[in-house]
Amino acid sequence: MKNGPWYFLISVILLYGIISFFNFGIFLSSLQFFLNTIINMIPVFILVFILMVVSNYFITPKFVTKHLKNKGIKKWFFIIIGGILSHGPPYMWYPLLANLKEKGLSYGLIACFLYNRAIKIPLLPIAILYFGWQYILTLAIVMVIISILQGILLNKIMENDSTNN
Repeated sequence: MKNGPWYFLISVILLYGIISFFNFGIFLSSLQFFLNTIINMIPVFILVFILMVVSNYFITPKFVTKHLKNKGIKKWFFIIIGGILSHGPPYMWYPLLANLKEKGLSYGLIACFLYNRAIKIPLLPIAILYFGWQYILTLAIVMVIISILQGILLNKIMENDSTNN
Protein backbone atom coordinates (compact mmCIF):
# COMPACT_ATOMS: atom_id res chain seq x y z
CA MET A 1 0.00 0.00 0.00
CA LYS A 2 3.08 2.18 0.10
CA ASN A 3 2.65 3.09 -3.57
CA GLY A 4 -1.13 3.53 -3.38
CA PRO A 5 -1.09 7.34 -3.38
CA TRP A 6 1.20 7.39 -6.42
CA TYR A 7 -1.08 4.98 -8.29
CA PHE A 8 -4.04 7.21 -7.46
CA LEU A 9 -2.22 10.34 -8.70
CA ILE A 10 -1.20 8.63 -11.94
CA SER A 11 -4.76 7.36 -12.43
CA VAL A 12 -6.20 10.85 -11.97
CA ILE A 13 -3.67 12.35 -14.41
CA LEU A 14 -4.50 9.64 -16.98
CA LEU A 15 -8.22 10.23 -16.48
CA TYR A 16 -7.77 13.97 -17.02
CA GLY A 17 -5.73 13.19 -20.16
CA ILE A 18 -8.50 10.98 -21.53
CA ILE A 19 -11.18 13.58 -20.71
CA SER A 20 -9.13 16.34 -22.37
CA PHE A 21 -8.85 14.18 -25.51
CA PHE A 22 -12.64 13.71 -25.80
CA ASN A 23 -13.89 17.05 -24.41
CA PHE A 24 -11.30 19.75 -23.91
CA GLY A 25 -13.92 22.22 -22.59
CA ILE A 26 -14.78 19.99 -19.63
CA PHE A 27 -11.06 19.53 -18.96
CA LEU A 28 -10.47 23.31 -18.90
CA SER A 29 -13.53 23.88 -16.70
CA SER A 30 -12.35 21.25 -14.23
CA LEU A 31 -8.80 22.64 -14.24
CA GLN A 32 -10.11 26.18 -13.63
CA PHE A 33 -12.23 24.95 -10.69
CA PHE A 34 -9.20 23.17 -9.20
CA LEU A 35 -6.97 26.26 -9.53
CA ASN A 36 -9.62 28.54 -8.00
CA THR A 37 -10.03 26.15 -5.06
CA ILE A 38 -6.26 26.01 -4.45
CA ILE A 39 -5.98 29.82 -4.64
CA ASN A 40 -8.83 30.20 -2.11
CA MET A 41 -7.19 27.69 0.22
CA ILE A 42 -3.67 29.20 0.26
CA PRO A 43 -4.53 31.71 3.05
CA VAL A 44 -6.16 28.86 4.99
CA PHE A 45 -3.01 26.74 4.65
CA ILE A 46 -0.86 29.63 5.87
CA LEU A 47 -3.13 30.22 8.88
CA VAL A 48 -3.18 26.50 9.71
CA PHE A 49 0.61 26.35 9.53
CA ILE A 50 0.96 29.33 11.88
CA LEU A 51 -1.55 27.87 14.36
CA MET A 52 0.21 24.49 14.37
CA VAL A 53 3.63 26.08 14.98
CA VAL A 54 2.29 28.20 17.84
CA SER A 55 0.44 25.30 19.48
CA ASN A 56 3.44 22.98 19.15
CA TYR A 57 5.68 25.57 20.75
CA PHE A 58 3.47 26.53 23.70
CA ILE A 59 1.38 23.46 24.50
CA THR A 60 3.55 20.67 25.90
CA PRO A 61 2.70 17.71 28.16
CA LYS A 62 4.47 19.54 31.02
CA PHE A 63 2.25 22.61 30.45
CA VAL A 64 -0.88 20.41 30.47
CA THR A 65 0.13 18.55 33.65
CA LYS A 66 0.89 21.82 35.45
CA HIS A 67 -2.48 23.38 34.65
CA LEU A 68 -4.51 20.29 35.49
CA LYS A 69 -3.50 20.61 39.13
CA ASN A 70 -5.95 23.52 39.41
CA LYS A 71 -9.25 23.03 41.21
CA GLY A 72 -12.82 23.42 40.00
CA ILE A 73 -13.77 25.29 36.85
CA LYS A 74 -10.17 26.13 35.94
CA LYS A 75 -9.43 22.42 35.51
CA TRP A 76 -12.41 22.03 33.14
CA PHE A 77 -11.32 25.12 31.22
CA PHE A 78 -7.78 23.79 30.73
CA ILE A 79 -8.98 20.31 29.78
CA ILE A 80 -11.29 21.79 27.13
CA ILE A 81 -8.54 24.04 25.72
CA GLY A 82 -6.09 21.13 25.86
CA GLY A 83 -8.48 18.89 23.96
CA ILE A 84 -9.07 21.52 21.29
CA LEU A 85 -5.36 22.27 20.88
CA SER A 86 -4.22 18.63 20.91
CA HIS A 87 -3.43 17.05 17.60
CA GLY A 88 -2.02 13.83 16.28
CA PRO A 89 -3.45 10.37 16.73
CA PRO A 90 -5.48 9.84 19.93
CA TYR A 91 -3.41 6.81 21.01
CA MET A 92 -0.42 9.12 21.45
CA TRP A 93 -2.34 10.90 24.22
CA TYR A 94 -3.40 7.76 26.09
CA PRO A 95 -0.14 7.37 28.07
CA LEU A 96 -0.30 11.01 29.23
CA LEU A 97 -3.99 10.65 30.14
CA ALA A 98 -3.28 7.39 32.01
CA ASN A 99 -0.48 9.12 33.90
CA LEU A 100 -2.80 12.01 34.76
CA LYS A 101 -5.47 9.49 35.83
CA GLU A 102 -2.99 7.98 38.30
CA LYS A 103 -2.41 11.50 39.64
CA GLY A 104 -6.12 12.05 40.24
CA LEU A 105 -7.61 13.19 36.94
CA SER A 106 -11.24 12.01 36.76
CA TYR A 107 -12.74 9.91 34.00
CA GLY A 108 -15.07 12.80 33.24
CA LEU A 109 -12.18 15.14 32.56
CA ILE A 110 -10.53 12.53 30.35
CA ALA A 111 -13.79 12.10 28.41
CA CYS A 112 -14.10 15.88 28.09
CA PHE A 113 -10.54 16.09 26.73
CA LEU A 114 -11.16 13.34 24.18
CA TYR A 115 -14.52 14.83 23.16
CA ASN A 116 -12.97 18.26 22.52
CA ARG A 117 -10.30 16.74 20.29
CA ALA A 118 -13.03 16.77 17.61
CA ILE A 119 -12.75 20.57 17.46
CA LYS A 120 -9.67 21.00 15.31
CA ILE A 121 -8.24 24.50 15.02
CA PRO A 122 -6.35 23.66 11.80
CA LEU A 123 -9.65 22.59 10.23
CA LEU A 124 -11.73 25.55 11.44
CA PRO A 125 -10.72 27.98 8.65
CA ILE A 126 -11.65 25.52 5.90
CA ALA A 127 -14.86 24.56 7.73
CA ILE A 128 -15.76 28.26 8.01
CA LEU A 129 -15.03 28.67 4.29
CA TYR A 130 -17.52 25.90 3.43
CA PHE A 131 -20.19 26.25 6.15
CA GLY A 132 -19.94 29.83 7.46
CA TRP A 133 -18.71 31.14 10.80
CA GLN A 134 -22.16 31.12 12.46
CA TYR A 135 -22.59 27.38 11.97
CA ILE A 136 -19.03 26.49 13.00
CA LEU A 137 -19.15 28.74 16.09
CA THR A 138 -22.51 27.25 17.12
CA LEU A 139 -21.23 23.72 16.53
CA ALA A 140 -18.05 24.35 18.57
CA ILE A 141 -20.01 25.88 21.48
CA VAL A 142 -22.49 22.99 21.52
CA MET A 143 -19.63 20.47 21.43
CA VAL A 144 -17.89 22.16 24.39
CA ILE A 145 -21.11 22.29 26.42
CA ILE A 146 -21.96 18.66 25.64
CA SER A 147 -18.40 17.58 26.50
CA ILE A 148 -18.79 19.12 29.96
CA LEU A 149 -22.18 17.46 30.47
CA GLN A 150 -20.74 14.16 29.26
CA GLY A 151 -17.80 14.51 31.66
CA ILE A 152 -20.07 15.28 34.63
CA LEU A 153 -22.37 12.38 33.73
CA LEU A 154 -19.43 10.00 33.35
CA ASN A 155 -18.06 11.08 36.75
CA LYS A 156 -21.46 10.32 38.33
CA ILE A 157 -21.68 6.93 36.61
CA MET A 158 -18.13 5.98 37.61
CA GLU A 159 -18.76 7.21 41.17
CA ASN A 160 -21.90 5.05 41.42
CA ASP A 161 -20.07 2.11 39.84
CA SER A 162 -17.25 2.31 42.40
CA THR A 163 -19.69 2.48 45.35
CA ASN A 164 -21.61 -0.57 44.07
CA ASN A 165 -18.51 -2.77 43.87
